[in-house]
Amino acid sequence: MEYIKREAERKFCEMSNFFKVVLVTGARQVGKTTMLKKLADGTGRTYISLDDIMARELAQSDPALFFQKYKPPVIIDEVQYAPQLFERIKVICDNSEECGQFWLTGSQQYDMMKNVRETLAGRVGILNLYSLSQREKSGIVFDEPLDFSFETLCKRQNKVKPNNISDVFEHIWRGGMPRVQQADEEMRQEYFNSYVDTYLMRDVAQVGGVTDSARFLKMLRTCAALTAEQVNYSNLAQSADISEPTAKEWVRLLQGLGIIYLLQPYSNNELKRLTKTPKLYFCDTGLCAFLSMWLTKDTLMNGAASGHYYENYVVNEMIRGYAYGKKRANLYYYRDSNAKEIDIIAECDGKIHPLEVKKSANPDRKEVKKYELIDKASLERSYGGIICMCDTPYPIDELNSFIPSNLI
Repeated sequence: MEYIKREAERKFCEMSNFFKVVLVTGARQVGKTTMLKKLADGTGRTYISLDDIMARELAQSDPALFFQKYKPPVIIDEVQYAPQLFERIKVICDNSEECGQFWLTGSQQYDMMKNVRETLAGRVGILNLYSLSQREKSGIVFDEPLDFSFETLCKRQNKVKPNNISDVFEHIWRGGMPRVQQADEEMRQEYFNSYVDTYLMRDVAQVGGVTDSARFLKMLRTCAALTAEQVNYSNLAQSADISEPTAKEWVRLLQGLGIIYLLQPYSNNELKRLTKTPKLYFCDTGLCAFLSMWLTKDTLMNGAASGHYYENYVVNEMIRGYAYGKKRANLYYYRDSNAKEIDIIAECDGKIHPLEVKKSANPDRKEVKKYELIDKASLERSYGGIICMCDTPYPIDELNSFIPSNLI
């Protein structure tokens, strides 16, 4: 299978030159190991996977001996299986000024992350890797940070093909797991079946102590049916015949394993948060479509849930863009007591970028009127607009544009 260059490579290499340890986290099968092996190619860096029982037992029972056998620089895969290594890594780091000695991967689990942050504080950089974005599949790299200005959008437009609904929904339906990119419909189905049965169910049992896999799967399917909506724990509990506290715990578990992303509601002193409930998105739309039994791209594109999947796709592209880019942003949504909602608020450099998402090539420009509530709250608003299926960027007013979704 041909390697697809990852947008995160630039950031990872910068971190490796700055930190003594770099940990790449993320869901299973998103390409963490493949990326690190590719970057280590020809450097003589040793690779060890703790999926190997022998290596794992040595790491757990005798970390000092483990590092005598596997001397840095090293890649240690699935490091969550041996948290005993962290203390030893700390000692080795403190005895050397060399950066990038340890490249670690781990499925993002709460105990491991807590352990890493406590033990390796100041020595470790953490990078979250997601499944492939549409940009990565197309081999497009945008040079300028996304500020939603018309000028930046026009620069980006020069690098892409015109927006195409069929291409977008092919990406949404297939998802970004590297293994399914060349798979036909039957093998895609088998891949996701196996992914849920082997990786996901094993992880929820190991990490969350979930023994009732049938109920867990019911709740997971309900999450998929409610993607891009506010989390309703009562509905989730009812669907799987579990208690609400259990539903909350299982959602937390799915978030920790990198399966779902919870977009928090925006609030500050000026703009009161009237809802405390996050919105739920799947980190991989292909897995979401599989769980909801959308068997082809066309049935998904023409189905009742297509607008929700399109919103999920836009949120995913933005999460990836900011995670790998030079500038970070906090993403939120906003909803007030009059049910006025702004789909996405990107907060960057103290400025607010309000964004609506519409699966239309010609959405109503009046949608941007609701952004006035930000002005009334005397917050510093910057460029925004409507992310949609239009072909090219088009200005609506001084601050807002129609934004083709393939420029995000």
